[in-house]
Amino acid sequence: MRDNIKGVAFDLDGTLYPNHRLNIRLLPFILTELRLLAAFGKARTIIRKEQKESANSSFPHVDFYTYQAEVTAKLLSVKSEPLKEKIERLIYRGWEPLFKKVKLFKGARELLDDLHKAGFKLGLLSDFPPETKLGHLGIDNCWDSVLCSERCGALKPHSLSFLELAKEMSLPPENILYVGNSYSYDVEGAAAVGMKTAWLKPLPCSGIGKKNPAPDFSFTNYRQLYKFLLL
Repeated sequence: MRDNIKGVAFDLDGTLYPNHRLNIRLLPFILTELRLLAAFGKARTIIRKEQKESANSSFPHVDFYTYQAEVTAKLLSVKSEPLKEKIERLIYRGWEPLFKKVKLFKGARELLDDLHKAGFKLGLLSDFPPETKLGHLGIDNCWDSVLCSERCGALKPHSLSFLELAKEMSLPPENILYVGNSYSYDVEGAAAVGMKTAWLKPLPCSGIGKKNPAPDFSFTNYRQLYKFLLL
């Protein structure tokens, strides 16, 4: 299988850095804006359900952020336009400076550098806008392609952004290994378009259901993924 891998693509949040390092710094914001965050999370769950139900149709929204604000505003019983600005200011732009103090998983940067040296194409696909985060994390210069699923018009695991990523990387999906920490968003989404998958498993991990596709490779630290790809 490794001989067929020409490109490696990564999720960002929880995959290249541990979520708990960000969540600790988010605690004051979470306590202050708990109602907004709860509605925002529920809205994204609703949108993912809609995506799944329309998987075989032309789902993508021309303006995903406006639609997301409309769904969230309905849950909060407020007007959508001011809420869209608030989400942009507090959640999208407001969280980005926190990444200045967030550290990558041990071995992640070494893997990215050595994959590049070995001639692999590198891609990144995130549900949240990644560019500023990548700069703060010090890995903004590592990529051949960087995409945000929201800008494509649909959240992961919808196939739209995975197919767009393959197009941007100029590789067939079957020649790409997608690395992510979410089984339902990353592994299932990438596998559905024919990509190989590597799952950064949570510890402890209860495993996956019998009806779910098994990832091509599972790992708990980046040294294991390094060995799988490069040794």
